[in-house]
Amino acid sequence: MAMSGVKLTENCNITYQEIQKSKKHRYAVFVISNGQIDVETVGNRDSSYSDFLVDLHKKDGDVDECRYGLYDYEYQFSPDGTESTFKSKLFLMSWCPDSSKIKNKMLYSSSFDTLKRAFVGVHKVIQANDKSQCDQKEVEDILRATDRI
Repeated sequence: MAMSGVKLTENCNITYQEIQKSKKHRYAVFVISNGQIDVETVGNRDSSYSDFLVDLHKKDGDVDECRYGLYDYEYQFSPDGTESTFKSKLFLMSWCPDSSKIKNKMLYSSSFDTLKRAFVGVHKVIQANDKSQCDQKEVEDILRATDRI
């Protein structure tokens, strides 16, 4: 349990396993409601990164909302002198836009450790406060920085 008292639902762990081990989904978006982190949206394996961003950046009317996103990112890797291969890396993103309510940002920030501890095997944790930090190229650069050449 997080310092905020927010707990993870069992559905979050099941969805994580379906993404990490079973490769059943491309991504999942999580939201805090009723004092629990729960799955809000799940993307099919053929979903794009753009689909993920649409779900992650949902608004409550005119107000930007915080969310967490888990994405199984695949990209082409070409180490020096060898054939190119495809790599897959899981990343966990905390989306807390600067324009969202302060109380909401504090709740999501203090509860993020709960997800990080539960989702063992995530390659990279990314905190984004601006849409430019969620940009596909930006995220791919972060993931590629962990590759061995």
